[in-house]
Amino acid sequence: MLDPSAVVRALAAKGIAADASQRLAIDALQAMLNRDGARATQGVYCHGLPGRGKSLVVDTVFALANCPKRRIHFHEFTREVNRRLVQAPRSDDRLGDVSRAWLEGVDLLYFDEFHVHDIADAFLIGRFLETALDRGTRIVLTSNYSPDNLLPDPEFHARFEPTIALIARHFKVIAFDGARDYRELGAESAEPRYFAPLDGTRETLWSIYREYEAQGAVHPATIEVAGRPLAVTAAGKQMVWADFDALCGTHRSHLDYLAIAERWQGLILDGVDTAQLKRGDVLQRFVWLVDILYDRKHALFIASDRPIRAALDGLDGAHDVSRTTSRLAEMQSRGYVNSLVHRHIAASSSADRETIG
Repeated sequence: MLDPSAVVRALAAKGIAADASQRLAIDALQAMLNRDGARATQGVYCHGLPGRGKSLVVDTVFALANCPKRRIHFHEFTREVNRRLVQAPRSDDRLGDVSRAWLEGVDLLYFDEFHVHDIADAFLIGRFLETALDRGTRIVLTSNYSPDNLLPDPEFHARFEPTIALIARHFKVIAFDGARDYRELGAESAEPRYFAPLDGTRETLWSIYREYEAQGAVHPATIEVAGRPLAVTAAGKQMVWADFDALCGTHRSHLDYLAIAERWQGLILDGVDTAQLKRGDVLQRFVWLVDILYDRKHALFIASDRPIRAALDGLDGAHDVSRTTSRLAEMQSRGYVNSLVHRHIAASSSADRETIG
């Protein structure tokens, strides 16, 4: 049983007093997790503008939930399911079979930053949600989009309406409409992680790399990422240093960025030509890159020809640019404790213990 007062206390410990929409979400999540009987809500769908506390509230509840559970980002989910589909034996319902196998042992599933922009993803998630609901899985979705605005492409939207109706039947839908952007908290005490203009940044980036890669040397090389070559300035155990054009200016997908996030805890993104962000394909790759690093709580250092957040203002050539701007604000705040720092502290403590011993 989930005690809502425990959620309130956990949020208070982070300096957050829940607003009206957040309290509605806490109540809905409690009802779902403590549900008794077939009529109880099986899912909760939280949507709203970036930074309104959706993930903040759901992450807090998820951590307190005492049941077999899984949290996953949508990019990682589609990669996993597509890999299984390739390997699965033929059947009349191969996607249903794969979905049931994927859900084995999961009583609570949490999709953070749920979105549907592609018709292939729409078919996949539609059948997956049907399967998950049929087996009684409790599901939480956070999204920048209301259910009616999923797959907004008018050419395909009607084909996704049955799934939208499914969400309406089985999910409590809550709009996070507060005025406060929680990712902007601590912006006044930001860490120096984004640098502009490019002149004179080389020594700064080298200092950052050397801080986390004590034994590392800067030697340009070509490495393999997701089966494709990637030219890098340097690659150590914890951090990789690469040019913007190599990562976002050429043909890559979210699979490349997932592979990077699985291998390193920090990325130095150098030589960002912000004019290239006006190209929709380049901007979309940058959005994916930030999304994946943020979801893993990894560190991101950027050197660009002009301030990166200012360069993103007014751009609309990709999905979810406003979310990226909000996330970049949080990723340079002192409150963003990333995995690179955690691992660095742990390694330093271990070395200290060895010296003392």
